Amino acid sequence: MKKIPYRFVLSEEQMPTKWYNLRADMKSLPEPLLNPATLEPAKEEDLYPVFCKELARQELDNTTRYFDIPEEVLEIYKVYRPSPLMRAYNLEKVLGTPAKIYYKYEGNNTSGSHKLNSAVAQAYYAKQQGITSLTTETGAGQWGTALSEACAYFKIPLTVYMVKGSAEQKPYRKIAMQTFGADVVASPSNTTEAGRRILAEMPDTTGSLGCAISEAVEKAATTPNCRYVLGSVLNQVLLHQSIIGLEAKKAMEMLDEYPDVIIGCAGGGSNLGGLIAPFMKDRLEGRSNTEFIAVEPASCPSLTRGKYAYDFCDTGKITPMAKMYTLGCDFIPSPNHAGGLRYHGMSPIISKLYHDGYIKAVSVEQTRVFEAATLFSRVETILPAPESSHAIRAAIDEALRCKETGEAKTILFGLTGSGFFDMTAYNAYNTKTMTDYIPTDKELEISFEKLPKL
Repeated sequence: MKKIPYRFVLSEEQMPTKWYNLRADMKSLPEPLLNPATLEPAKEEDLYPVFCKELARQELDNTTRYFDIPEEVLEIYKVYRPSPLMRAYNLEKVLGTPAKIYYKYEGNNTSGSHKLNSAVAQAYYAKQQGITSLTTETGAGQWGTALSEACAYFKIPLTVYMVKGSAEQKPYRKIAMQTFGADVVASPSNTTEAGRRILAEMPDTTGSLGCAISEAVEKAATTPNCRYVLGSVLNQVLLHQSIIGLEAKKAMEMLDEYPDVIIGCAGGGSNLGGLIAPFMKDRLEGRSNTEFIAVEPASCPSLTRGKYAYDFCDTGKITPMAKMYTLGCDFIPSPNHAGGLRYHGMSPIISKLYHDGYIKAVSVEQTRVFEAATLFSRVETILPAPESSHAIRAAIDEALRCKETGEAKTILFGLTGSGFFDMTAYNAYNTKTMTDYIPTDKELEISFEKLPKL
């Protein structure tokens, strides 16, 4: 039998040179973004005040199957890509499972996560258009760090609105962003009208991605030649992240393997969408029966307990409206929630695939997530990010089911990043002070009642 290495990496020449647009092969497309002023489907030019023109084009393009990756972007990718496909032999042995467990590791870059794949692309298109500054939001800090890194490379000033709860938990993420030259503001803040309005209503709030997006979009709209960029949810981001899945698929083909189950953590949907894209193409075309599992935190369960409805992408209700699984743009995750995956909604692409039955979803409590993270770190020698550890938890659970049934499934999961900035959360778990919080139905209903009435 052919021995599969612990770590398999494509050569630089084998790295994909095109991004894959899954929408071109979806049998039923996501509902269009709506212009909040007219409630009509958003046109490309409607997005120009907020997004770069090329990114607006990518956002609304449902037919172009492959987009060329610009040479300048490829050159930066080559610093840290292709990323390794790993075989978790040690984890398999500890679990005693007949399953084969693979993971695609995206933490081998300075930002520590997959987020750099889209950050580089978005900063590049901004530079090409002559944009002189950018704004964004960040939750746990991976996206803010990645975009700070990309903007430093292209010499573009950046303002990052960081969810206040995360900013307090992760001061070193803020330092990393500032080291790359970004201006970091804890959100909600008094620096924008949206922030002031949110603070007036909820003075003690720890913030949310919806709040931070409102501030970042306002800053972009009120600053000359400035644009806003987002690290997840949007179609353009999932397009850029498809390089993860394209590399993984090519590597598995070279190893003569194909996954029976693909698992990804899910907050806004960027890494999950990127990982599954080329494999989902096979499923849509009837060439595979792979099972896809989205794993989300029980404290922010947009897929498993949310509503499939049009909602604003931000708390200030100034962004286009997207049809997605949502907890409501006013939903504020519990402050004890560690890591990212705290967005109130889910990517329209992921939401549509889930609604149509192509993706399953599970939610897990954070103590079980960190139990899995601790086991993984001890046997695989990688300290995973809390976000990634949601996928690890589900992969372990799937492998244990295989142990019970005797099925030798091939499992692939996305290890989206490293956890070196998450020591506060690991300390809470190690000292047994970490607690689980699951919102009640009553709490969710309060937020659902505020969904747009279309």
